[in-house]
Amino acid sequence: MPEGHTIHRLARQHTPLLVGGVVSASSPQGRFAEGAQVLHGRTVVGIEPYGKHLFYGFTGEVLLHVHLGLYGGWTVGSGPPPQPRGALRLRLVAGEHWLDLRGPTACELYTTADRDAVVARLGPDPLRRDADPARAWARIRASRTAVGSLLMDQSVLSGVGNVYRAEVLYRAGLSPFRAGREVPERLWEELWADLRMLMRAGVRAGHIVTTAREDRSRRSGPPRLEDRFYVYRRTGLPCRRCGAEVRTEVMATRNLYWCPGCQPSSRPRAGSSA
Repeated sequence: MPEGHTIHRLARQHTPLLVGGVVSASSPQGRFAEGAQVLHGRTVVGIEPYGKHLFYGFTGEVLLHVHLGLYGGWTVGSGPPPQPRGALRLRLVAGEHWLDLRGPTACELYTTADRDAVVARLGPDPLRRDADPARAWARIRASRTAVGSLLMDQSVLSGVGNVYRAEVLYRAGLSPFRAGREVPERLWEELWADLRMLMRAGVRAGHIVTTAREDRSRRSGPPRLEDRFYVYRRTGLPCRRCGAEVRTEVMATRNLYWCPGCQPSSRPRAGSSA
């Protein structure tokens, strides 16, 4: 599932292509035909990312809400749009550009009240200027739930996914199994600042890199894919810093990765996989 940096990057990419333009909207697949008819001929007035959600504002106070989920994605092109193929949920054409949406979890028309209701259920988005980390900290410090689960809870933090969860905990030296209420406030503040830095870098680069140059197998040039992470998808490999075997187990329905040497403050429950 795309994490928050991807959603914010899409908003940046789509803004100059759509905002201020009158769109032609269609749903070749037919599943969003009525919604496309409402959008057709309207002007896009703004695009707002929040966590893993995208809100496209149109004249007449109409909003298009998109959540890509596991399988959704946008394709962008210029010139005459290609012949529609497959399950094409929505096509937007503005000027010389076309945008195709396939496979989203959500593609629906919203009112401003609908948007506000969704945002009210979400935790702060580290990529937004108006993000208030105190809201997330209030939930974390009062919780017996493992911090590794809390970071994946979109009502606690919005936009954080499995990669950032594993990597930011490793960089903080924090065991994912430690209860939220056992995390020191100073450590939370450092984790939040690191998360904002990593996610902003992800928006700029278009992919996630969490490793320091000195911890990569190749220390010059751009990082290769195998050098981008400390623990994510590195099960059984030696930790880049301490040499301990990276472990994994399922937490919050996703594979959690951690280093027992660098994140030793709590140990996994009995029965966890090594």
